[in-house]
Amino acid sequence: MVEYTYLVLSLPRGTTRDAARRILTEHAEHDGWEIDRLRLYPDGSRRIQLRRKVIRQVRTF
Repeated sequence: MVEYTYLVLSLPRGTTRDAARRILTEHAEHDGWEIDRLRLYPDGSRRIQLRRKVIRQVRTF
């Protein structure tokens, strides 16, 4: 069973598409996040749910 860690970002309505893209690219390239859900509200604000796999290390003796 795959486990995920979630992160929710809220971007205000004045955020441009280019600025939102840069923010998401930084999270994806440097921290390993991927988009799980993106919601664009009628007022122009965005709510983005990111996820990444939890990697458990198994002890070997």
